[in-house]
Amino acid sequence: MGLFRLEHSKLAYCADFASYAAAVVFISAWLLAAAPREQELTLGACTVVGIVGWTLLEYLLHRFVLHGLQPFRAWHEAHHDRPAALICTPTVLSAGLIVLLVYLPACWLIGLWPANAVTLGVLVGYMSYAVTHHMTHHWRSGNAWLGRRKRWHARHHHVRAPVCFGVTSGVWDWVFRSIGKSAGPLQEPG
Repeated sequence: MGLFRLEHSKLAYCADFASYAAAVVFISAWLLAAAPREQELTLGACTVVGIVGWTLLEYLLHRFVLHGLQPFRAWHEAHHDRPAALICTPTVLSAGLIVLLVYLPACWLIGLWPANAVTLGVLVGYMSYAVTHHMTHHWRSGNAWLGRRKRWHARHHHVRAPVCFGVTSGVWDWVFRSIGKSAGPLQEPG
């Protein structure tokens, strides 16, 4: 299997989750063991900024890159055409983008330890997105939160209108007015 295939085998699909979980554990352990104690509050805040930043990044990437720019649009259309297929961004591509667009600029702008904390937050956000997206397509559950996310994401897939781009949260759809008309009970963000 090539490193840049969009449709994954079950092993490769699961390896993506395992890779990101390992990165979250590694960076968390490194921050806890080696980061300067006097920066604990700052690093905690940077982690939260990374998580919140991910939710905005998730929305913007989904709306303007995956639904707007080629070849990403064509790749994403394959997911819309076959939502149960194991189609996702190749790990080497998503990890490379996180390093190039989050970690390295953050190191340069705010320093090593805060950059690690922001990146940890982005990775936690990305993992939350990946797990939530997987659950919306592959799990059956009576959980109320997951039910809301499934209905929200189904609306995005089945209405085929430019609505409901947030997977983990509907907050940015509210902010940028992309919830669509008459969303009914789907109008609750989050």
